Amino acid sequence: MVYVVKEPIRPEEMYEKLTKNTAGSVLLHYAVVKETPYNEAGTKGVEYCRNGDMETEMAGIIEQLKNRWQIEDALLIRRLGCLKTGEIISLIAVSSPNSADAFEACQYGISLLKKMTTFVKKERCGE
Repeated sequence: MVYVVKEPIRPEEMYEKLTKNTAGSVLLHYAVVKETPYNEAGTKGVEYCRNGDMETEMAGIIEQLKNRWQIEDALLIRRLGCLKTGEIISLIAVSSPNSADAFEACQYGISLLKKMTTFVKKERCGE
């Protein structure tokens, strides 16, 4: 499942979206906006924009995870718009019969999310 959203990602709703019939492990990883002191003002937020077909690129990431590890289900969410420090940018979640595959798939998925070409960011400094 892939979602590109403008509204805040609600952690309490994400677990229910995953198929878990044979899962012994469910792993959810949230990426958040962090303050970075690249200049005197520091980054207080980031604007995330679409740069192409994000859904297709994200579906390709899920396909890679399913081909490489034994996972029952996967969920990717990316948020668009202006986000402040501490807000959730993205979620990768996997359910798997075993924890090793869940952790490895999630970690690999995070690395692929960071390399997406259809998702761009612009740092906003100060408030």
